[in-house]
Amino acid sequence: MPTTLIKNADWLIAWDEAADRQTYRRGVDLAFTDNRIVFLGSGFTGTADRVIDGSGLMVMPGLIDIHSHPHHEPLYRGIREEHGVANMHMTGLYERGQAFSAPDDEGRAASAEFAYCELLLCGVTSLVDISSPFDGWIDLFAKSGMRAFLAPGYASARWFLENDLGPSYDWNEPRGRAGFTKALGVIDEAMAHPSGRLSGVISPMQIDTCTEELLRDSRDAARERGLAFTVHCSQSVNEVQEMIRRHGLTPIQWADRLGLLGPGSILGHALFLDTHSWVRWHSKSDLKLLGDSGTAVAHCPTPFARYGHVMESFGDYLRAGVVMGMGTDCSPHNLIEEMRKASVLARIASRDIHSVDVADFLYAATAGGAKALLRDDIGRLAPGKKADLVLVDLACPQMQPARDPLRGFVYHAADRAVRDVFVDGVQVVADRRVLTLDQADAAQRLTAAQERMEAAAPQHDYLRRKAEEIVPLSLPVGD
Repeated sequence: MPTTLIKNADWLIAWDEAADRQTYRRGVDLAFTDNRIVFLGSGFTGTADRVIDGSGLMVMPGLIDIHSHPHHEPLYRGIREEHGVANMHMTGLYERGQAFSAPDDEGRAASAEFAYCELLLCGVTSLVDISSPFDGWIDLFAKSGMRAFLAPGYASARWFLENDLGPSYDWNEPRGRAGFTKALGVIDEAMAHPSGRLSGVISPMQIDTCTEELLRDSRDAARERGLAFTVHCSQSVNEVQEMIRRHGLTPIQWADRLGLLGPGSILGHALFLDTHSWVRWHSKSDLKLLGDSGTAVAHCPTPFARYGHVMESFGDYLRAGVVMGMGTDCSPHNLIEEMRKASVLARIASRDIHSVDVADFLYAATAGGAKALLRDDIGRLAPGKKADLVLVDLACPQMQPARDPLRGFVYHAADRAVRDVFVDGVQVVADRRVLTLDQADAAQRLTAAQERMEAAAPQHDYLRRKAEEIVPLSLPVGD
């Protein structure tokens, strides 16, 4: 088995097990054999098949993205960024979903490949991909070289619109059950993949589109298989109001009532708690339920910030004991930018610069994400852990001066400083170029798929509008 040595790294972010935190190391060596780190410290004396000069580099653990939708979000470029409906509390989720329907398999493959490239180039080495299954998904994900957590989505109901006040629900429990069965089969197939890098997450889609029985059975299936469970929950004011109408409980309280909370459960977004300023429900228990149960939250600030929504506040979730992880959710799929945005918005929400710090977001994007996925072998650089790592170029102008390279990376350079990426000991990005996929070709196919999606919008939209009526261009087109 070949050994790779990164020798004398200027900076290295190492895992401190006793303190349960990441820590800087200076001028150290890191060696990995096959897919495991075998040495981290000073003066490696073993034999290496490949030596990488660590001077001018920061070595850090690969980032973990626990909530993404690569199969369709890149298709919304130029559509989603400023799209929202005032009567739906500013969200565009429901209108966009019904008018711009699910792409065909060719479009999904192009979208996913494009997004996987974006993710690799920003240092994401582990990804939870919440997608509708499509032909070739497993092979494409494996080809990317990422550590893949396939989360095939399914639901008992679909949203549809009758007006602009919020979604209605088309219930079809047999369809939901069939989707659940198919999802388990996809996950089993992924886990049997010879790469050994593929796993799964049980993913009923939304707390409001799944029956009580389907949610309970999904959580049980995850526990039986030792896998994480995820569901979108408290992601919109409409959803909160709908769940209170049905059950007299907030979505978080309903999830607790069904036994969905706890270690290994990841709630997508969990933004609109009972105390949130957009909700202000009479109870004050949602955050405590999350923290006391050890539930994880996948925080994705970008889609909500575009609507004018903000988590109130990331630091409060941490101090309550919630396991915080990071996700990209929408395009651009850039987890570093999500860390930066989350940091700024957390301070705005709390009106306190000391509410959070960059170390909190690094933890969320590495060890926090690993904990959410029930893994202790990723998101950390230490002997015995998986060789998932990122080499950051300190010579990148946006990293200069490199007094505190983590701050430089998150607040200034972002993906521009990512030079090389290794997953499971295999190099997947070299000198800022993805080695496993073709982003330029995917972009051409993505453009064609978006054109097909827009052309079909009048067939799906409840008002039979054209795409440009739903989302006009940002500027008029002159003669």
